[in-house]
Amino acid sequence: MKIEVWSDYVCPFCYIGKRQLEMAIKDTGYGDQIEVEYKSFLLDPTTPLDAKDSVYSSLARKYNISVEQAKNMTKGVAERAKEVGLEYDFDIMKEANTVAAHRLAKWAATKQKGAEFSERVLKAYFLEGKAIGQHDILLSLVDELGLDKVEAQQVLNSNQFAEDIERDIYDAQQIGVRGVPFFVFNNKYGISGAQPQKLFEQTIEKAASEAGLKPKLKMVGDQGDSCSDGQCNL
Repeated sequence: MKIEVWSDYVCPFCYIGKRQLEMAIKDTGYGDQIEVEYKSFLLDPTTPLDAKDSVYSSLARKYNISVEQAKNMTKGVAERAKEVGLEYDFDIMKEANTVAAHRLAKWAATKQKGAEFSERVLKAYFLEGKAIGQHDILLSLVDELGLDKVEAQQVLNSNQFAEDIERDIYDAQQIGVRGVPFFVFNNKYGISGAQPQKLFEQTIEKAASEAGLKPKLKMVGDQGDSCSDGQCNL
């Protein structure tokens, strides 16, 4: 079964939704039968490459509100993130252009490390306050994952994988995606936003059943205490 996920690296609900999907896949027992493909989406491609404004200032400007009101906007999001084990620190976040990060993610995927790179970029932005629009920061993340920095630099210095991003955005437009995160299950069912984990589980189970897939039940001696349907404790 395939799950496609449209997201952007500066979208706080995208990281939350990613965690909810991951937990749902684990809890339903279909982990080894699901392929997750992350697709690019640009919330604001006009953000300056050298952007230095705080997230609060960016939100205040976008919604024509005060910085204090912008801070209040983020409190609920931070609490929501805690529910899935993410400690957001909006005080240290700055706005960022994510085009380069998306292009590097496409490159990393050709090295079978696309998912790892995307996770690292999200962590760097939301938990560590790193400027993910800056090439030196992105290259440091590449190096952490054991990828070739020289090759990554060549990607950044060129326009490689830009067409892949445009294709993802075009595909999103064709199915009516207006915001992210957006999840498509087996090219049939869609979930918009970071919805409750239960909805992800129900959608996975429905799509898996229609595809003739069976969950992997946990046997005696396995780590964990429940079967995928939540009906047996071992």
